[in-house]
Amino acid sequence: MFTPRRTTPFALILILAAAVHARADEIDDYLKQVLEAQHIPAASIAVIKDGTIVKAQGYGLANIEHNIAARPDTVYKIGSASKQFIATGIMLLVQDGKVAVDDKVSKYLPDAPPTWAAITLRHLLTHTAGLTREGPAFDPYKVQPDIDVIRSGYPLPLLFTPGEKWEYSNLGYYVLAEVIQRASGKPWSDFLAERVFAPLGMNATQPTTVATIVPNRADGYVWSGNRHDNAENWPAVRPSGAFLSTVLDMARWEVALRTDRILTAASKKEMWTPVKLNNGGTYPYGFGWELNDWPADSPVPTGVPMIRHEGSIPGFRASFSRWPSHNLAIVILTNRQGAPIEGMSASIAIRTVPELRTTPK
Repeated sequence: MFTPRRTTPFALILILAAAVHARADEIDDYLKQVLEAQHIPAASIAVIKDGTIVKAQGYGLANIEHNIAARPDTVYKIGSASKQFIATGIMLLVQDGKVAVDDKVSKYLPDAPPTWAAITLRHLLTHTAGLTREGPAFDPYKVQPDIDVIRSGYPLPLLFTPGEKWEYSNLGYYVLAEVIQRASGKPWSDFLAERVFAPLGMNATQPTTVATIVPNRADGYVWSGNRHDNAENWPAVRPSGAFLSTVLDMARWEVALRTDRILTAASKKEMWTPVKLNNGGTYPYGFGWELNDWPADSPVPTGVPMIRHEGSIPGFRASFSRWPSHNLAIVILTNRQGAPIEGMSASIAIRTVPELRTTPK
């Protein structure tokens, strides 16, 4: 009579390790192909499963001219993926009892025009304030105080009544950064460094800079039909797209988001709740995070939540996506303007968690 052998714990570990390695090789093959096909000089990725980094790797060239390979510690501009950190700064001040999300903007900007009287911090966090996308004074080649850009928007009429609908506004995140500075008594970049980045060991994460020497910095590129050109390098720092970072630092942030170390459960719940509009409907955006069901382009709810945000800035694209029901997060940072990171993130997800391939019930 045949008696099946029991799998020992050590053997089980070997089986699981082999499965992870097989998936990793599949991801490597996929990324090498997509970088070549899409003319992406470099991409660095981190895959975090169950709170553990299961893959962190760089592909391609962080600098084409000097033939410098991308690594997990390569530093990229992350563009609007920075908005989650500005929103985190506000929520830390909420936790400190210094601000409330339903405070009126005029409490912190007393010179704000009467047209802004109904705007709250919640409206700014969720892009429902009715503000224009950019402050008229914004100039990517001019270093100036945030408040100057904010005040340039004062004379403009609102695009709609606050809370009426959703429309993306970088200007709104300028205002939030100014609120952080006024409520905390220190520059928003210092506040976030002290309260988020330093405690988590996110030592590479800092405001974008042209003059400062940044170890392992990637250069940004534009694909111009048949060649790569160097992208613009803006000296202006926008709070709406403020930071440089690495996939390793962003993975540290993901691990922290699974705990209450920085943000409380109540803060995260509020940040990850779709905004409620004046008509009672909702829009799939929270506080610095896009909130969709997987897959993101599904026309109907699928019951598999996805929390994410992308970032675009000349020469770079970034993506941070989370599948909380599968304890999965994927960070992708690239140095090609317009790189198709949404598809890259989805492809890595289904190779890491195969059940995501099927249409959720």
